Amino acid sequence: MRPTPWLHCLRGVVGRELLRFLHQRSRFLAALVRPLVWLFVFATGFRMALGVAMTEPYQTYILYEVYIVPGLVGMIQLFNGMQSSLSMVYDREMGSMRVLLVSPFPRWYLLICKLLASTLVSMVQVYVFLAIAWAYGIQAPALGYLFLLPALLVTGFMVGALGLLLSSLIRQLENFAGVMNFVIFPMFFLSSALYPLWRIREGSYLVYQIAALNPFTHAVEMIRFALYERFNMEAVLISVSVAAILLALAILGYNPSRGMMARKGG
Repeated sequence: MRPTPWLHCLRGVVGRELLRFLHQRSRFLAALVRPLVWLFVFATGFRMALGVAMTEPYQTYILYEVYIVPGLVGMIQLFNGMQSSLSMVYDREMGSMRVLLVSPFPRWYLLICKLLASTLVSMVQVYVFLAIAWAYGIQAPALGYLFLLPALLVTGFMVGALGLLLSSLIRQLENFAGVMNFVIFPMFFLSSALYPLWRIREGSYLVYQIAALNPFTHAVEMIRFALYERFNMEAVLISVSVAAILLALAILGYNPSRGMMARKGG
């Protein structure tokens, strides 16, 4: 096919996701409530208990709420990626994706379009959150907000691909909603989103090892370094590699001749 139909398909999938996001205002508010509660309530209470932290990429001691902002950015993308995949389960059975999956376009391209659409939605939510944090007094370097874009793109693809992989394994909408909790909360809390790894190590070496192996930890660190105009090679390589592996597994899962869809009669 010529490039025009491929671009038209991409525009259609992305445009539909953005329109759905604009029409579902409760989804937008829910995406902001979680990180804002952590920022305004929990961070204020933990400020004296946890004090400040001095670790890269920060050049000096910082307040606790400054530290957790990158982790809350990752939280937004994690929840959005899972919620987008939750809608994928519905769309695959009764929605528009059921029609798209039998279109002439290869499934890998349709899944990438879906991932890009959900990532763009999460990026809008992230920058609204960062604008509120900036007004609250938590301000990163100006160029950091620009450097953050590729980090958000990689993280969005990583968590979105994980959600697509889970949606290929689970057919019932109710089951997927339950499995989400067993994925989201361990990934988020067993990471450096809320506490530095060195502080976790002081409390429990086992939890530290789990957090160090958690791909979401490296995604959060990639976001943290990018927001402060720094480049963390290790975090970038691990995040990109995990995103590529999860995307390949998700594409395999949606392959009607090889993946779980074939064993389900999909």
